[in-house]
Amino acid sequence: MPVGSGRAKPAAGHNRAPVSVEHYENFPVASWLCPPELRPPITAIYHFARTADDIADEGDAPAAERRDTLNAYRRELARVAQGAQPGARWAQVFEPLAAAMRSHRLPVPALDDLLDAFQQDTGNPIYPDRASLQDYCRRSANPVGRLLLHLYRVDDMSSLRQSDAICTALQLINFWQDLSVDLPRGRRYVPQSDAARHGLDTLALRAGHSTAAERALVRDLCLWAEGLMRDGAPLVHTLPGRAGWELRLVVQGGLRILEKIAQMDHDTLLRRPALTTWDGLPMLWRAATAMRSTAA
Repeated sequence: MPVGSGRAKPAAGHNRAPVSVEHYENFPVASWLCPPELRPPITAIYHFARTADDIADEGDAPAAERRDTLNAYRRELARVAQGAQPGARWAQVFEPLAAAMRSHRLPVPALDDLLDAFQQDTGNPIYPDRASLQDYCRRSANPVGRLLLHLYRVDDMSSLRQSDAICTALQLINFWQDLSVDLPRGRRYVPQSDAARHGLDTLALRAGHSTAAERALVRDLCLWAEGLMRDGAPLVHTLPGRAGWELRLVVQGGLRILEKIAQMDHDTLLRRPALTTWDGLPMLWRAATAMRSTAA
C-alpha cells in the first residue's frame, strides 16, 4: 500500500481532505477507519518513521551529524529487535515499537529499509533515471505498505506487488506535487533522463520558473505515477472492511492530486496543489462506486 518516503511529510492524500487522519505519506494512523486492535502497532510504526524523518530532515545539523544520529537510531532498532530493552534516548519510540514487534512479529527488514532511505536523503542525491528513483521508493515508500499488509495478514505476491505499485505511485505524486517546495531545499527527485528527454537539466530546474518544456516534463512524470497507481488499485478489493475503505480513499486522494496538477497545466514548479474539503465529495463517490462494482 505510502505510503511512504524518507521525507514523511504531508503528501498527496494528506491535505485535510474528507477524512482527517494522521498519515505517514498517505498511510492511516489511528483513524476512525482503522480497526481498534491495530491502532497501537500502526501508531508505533508511524512514530518510528516520523522520528527518523525528523532526524534526517529537520533542524540545522550538518548532513554528517544527521547520518551519525541515524546510525545510532538504526543500532537501537537492531538491539530492540533482538529483545533488548529500549534505551532512554528514544524510549518513547522504541517501547511501543518493541511491543508491536512482540505482538505482531513485524518484519524488521522493512523497518530497516526505511532508515536506509532516510540516510540517503541526507545527501540530497541526483537520480540518473527512473530505475534509481524507484529503488529509492522501494526503501522509502514500499515498506510502509508491506508493514500494513503484514498487520492485516495479507502476504500473497500479487497483493505485495500491488501494494508496492500504490506506495511508489503515492511517493512519486508527492514529488511532482511538491516541486516548488523541494527544489529550494536541494531536493531533486526528477530523474536526469526524463529531464534530458525534454531538453532540460535536473540541476537547472528551479521553483517559481515554468516553461512549456518543464510543464511537459511534469505531465510525463504524472502519467508515470498514474500508471503505477492504476496497476496497484485492484488491491482495494482484496483488503477487508475498514482497511479496504481506507485504501480506497488513499488511492482516490492520489488520483485527485494528479487531476489538480493537470488542471493547473502541470505548473507545480510555481505552486503546490492541495486537496480541500470540497475534494472529499468526488473522492468518497469514487470510493463507494468502486465498492459497489466489486459487490456486483
